[in-house]
Formats: sequence, C-alpha cells, structure tokens
Amino acid sequence: MTESFRHAVITGASSGIGRAVAMAYAAPLMRLTLIGRDSRRLEEAAAACKAKGAEVETAALDVRDRAAMRDFLVALDRRAPVDLLIANAGISTGLPAGALTEDPDAVRGIVAINLLGALNTVEPLIAPMCARGRGRIALTGSISALRGLPHCPAYCATKAAVHLYAESLRGQLARHGVGVSLIVPGFVHTPLNADLVSPKPLAMDDSKAARIIRRGLDRGKATIAFPRLLYWGARLLTVLPVRLVDFFMVRQHVDVPVTKERELA
Repeated sequence: MTESFRHAVITGASSGIGRAVAMAYAAPLMRLTLIGRDSRRLEEAAAACKAKGAEVETAALDVRDRAAMRDFLVALDRRAPVDLLIANAGISTGLPAGALTEDPDAVRGIVAINLLGALNTVEPLIAPMCARGRGRIALTGSISALRGLPHCPAYCATKAAVHLYAESLRGQLARHGVGVSLIVPGFVHTPLNADLVSPKPLAMDDSKAARIIRRGLDRGKATIAFPRLLYWGARLLTVLPVRLVDFFMVRQHVDVPVTKERELA
C-alpha cells in the first residue's frame, strides 16, 4: 500500500541528503518545511523546491536547541498538521590519520547533533501524530551503525543509537497508526563526507539516494537500506570472527576530518 504525504518536515535540509529528499518531494499541492542552520543555503533549497510547485516554509534552527525545536514544531503542527517527519540532520567526525583518540569536544558535539538532535526533532510530534492516527516518522542512520569502524567510533555510536531508537519506537507507534522508517544509507556524495579520505564502495549521488528514500517512505518500509550489496556486506561483518575483521579494518588508509561542532552552550 502506498502512502501519500501532504506536509513533510525535513531537518538538515540545506544540503546533502536532506535537500535532495526535499527536491524529490517538491511538487504542486505538497507542503515542505525545511529546517537547517545555514539561512542562505536553506533559502536556496527552498527556492529550488518552490520552482517545482511546492509550498515551502523554512526555519533556521539548531537541532541541538531542544526548547526552540519543541516550540517551533508544536506551533507548526497546529497550523499545518505534519504527516511526514524526517530527522535527517547529522555531522561526522573521526580520527585523523595517525591519531589514537577522537577530540573529546568533537565527540560531544556529534552526540549533541546526531543523537540528541534526532530526539529533539521526533519527540514533539509523537503525541499529535498518534492522536491523529496517521503519519510517518523517519530517522537517518547509517550502514556504519551496523559494525563499529575503528576510524570513527563516535559517529558509529551515534548512528547505532539512532537505529535502536527508531526500532524501539516502531512497534509502539504502529499501534496508534504512525509508521516509523529507518533510513540506512551507505556512501553518498554530499558535503558531509567530501573531505573524507577513505574507500567509498558503491558510492552514489544524493539525487539517486533521495529517489530510493522517497520510494521506501511512500511504500511504508520499516528499513530503507542502500546500496543493498554494501548493507548485506556490513551485516556479514557482524558474524565473521572479530579479530579477522579488526585486522583488515585498521589497515585501511582512512583520514577523517574532525568536526568543529561542539555541544550547544
């Protein structure tokens, strides 16, 4: 059964996967609310969606700001009920070549955005969506959440937490008519990983990723994982001998830029 959405809210919508998904949904009679921190890029994304006929509202918000997110989302939902919520905002960080530990402030910054930001996005709309008995909540995870990678432990940890959060919500919210989808992308060419030095098997552009995501959301899929070969390869790593997997992983040449993000003061 195909779902039809009329008002989608997307965080991290100013670039990358978020912007691409917004473009995938942009059409006449579709309302989009785009949330991001970069006002200029956010307005550029909005203009591109409006050009395709969508009604678009933007909000320059930081997902780390729990009160601001709650106040905005609750007021928005009262004006225009949300039936698709995509908690997509995220950053990456990791170990530069030769480093042994991640920057502690960067680690707390990625936890604040990737994990707490997802909670701040989803929590305000659970009750109103359940009260209406319809809608879908989607959270963006990562194939990197399936098995810890030695060069980006904090990123893997935050995405693994998002996976478990989505899976934990799913059964309970389904009883109230609200679906939960977990988006599990592999490597997608976006600003998020533009400076990442690493093998990027089966990488794809963001527009192709957005088409896959929209198709999965419209079909009400619980898990939208792509590319499938990489996904099942990552799943296989979880059952192979740990020492063997670690031996090969740590020998990959990887250089992960350290994020400048920190906890919100």
